[in-house]
Amino acid sequence: MAIIDGSKVKLFSLSANPELAAEISKFSGVPLSSIDLARFADGEIGINVAETVRGYHVFLVQPTHEPVNENMMELLITIDAMKRASAKTINVIMPYYGYSRQDRKAKSRQPISAKLVANLLETAGATRVLAMDLHASQIQGFFDIPIDNFRAMPLIVEYFKKKNFDEIVIVSPDHGGAVRARKMGDVMGCDIAIIDKHRPAPNVSEVMGLVGNVSGKTAIIIDDMIDTAGSITAAAKAVLDAGAKDVYAACTHSLLSGNASEKIENSVLKEVICTNTIKLPEYKKTEKIHQLSVGKLLAQGIINIIQDRPLSILFEYNEKDVNDK
Repeated sequence: MAIIDGSKVKLFSLSANPELAAEISKFSGVPLSSIDLARFADGEIGINVAETVRGYHVFLVQPTHEPVNENMMELLITIDAMKRASAKTINVIMPYYGYSRQDRKAKSRQPISAKLVANLLETAGATRVLAMDLHASQIQGFFDIPIDNFRAMPLIVEYFKKKNFDEIVIVSPDHGGAVRARKMGDVMGCDIAIIDKHRPAPNVSEVMGLVGNVSGKTAIIIDDMIDTAGSITAAAKAVLDAGAKDVYAACTHSLLSGNASEKIENSVLKEVICTNTIKLPEYKKTEKIHQLSVGKLLAQGIINIIQDRPLSILFEYNEKDVNDK
């Protein structure tokens, strides 16, 4: 427990990313409180909150990556437990929002699963959600409670600024990411390029062409997530074939499903920068993958929420701050 400006605050970690929860605890000064998580013989999830939360502002740390459904159900049951234990507010720190790519109906008779997740969180009793780099900004409109969409770009920009590359081009791996690439290009003062990509099936992509000049430049491919790594490695090869000097990649969420790490290790990519919104097990780590921590950012988010201060100032890019570091 911690007292912040007279408000009682408790922070809990569920099972998806305890290392990130520990970082948030360290930087916020709010110790991790005790919670018992169990699995019954038939696979059902059991939750017991080992200490009182009555009248407390509760923060739950639980990204909903693989195993998505297990992590999601664990979170929903815990929210219900906190609500029934009379927590004052229940704030869900969900750095990675599972089902975020199912944000619209691409074909007839398809669900909008991202909206369903929002409904489930609200019905369970969540009063606020803190996410990072939502795959689609319209997901914020699926909620009738506050949802804060934190940004990892300042961390990524700071990392690449320190490398002091001579000439850079920011590359979007598809047309949908052009706005993200343009924003990064603006703050780094460089041009952008766009991969013309076709998806014949889910998790399958084909590079059709490249819009923009990458010749002789260090290319940084920016995306919100890397899943199977097929798109990012194909894009990297296309950019290198178009004359780029070196190719890097950056993303917020490193899902790295299947043999994605192997694809990255065997690709032309010099390095892949990601954040620790998702716990990266040892077998997925390679020398080319480098994680940046979002723990301090989310910790300050907790403090700002309790102190009724704005959150946007935490992830707005400030060129002077980066250059002074």
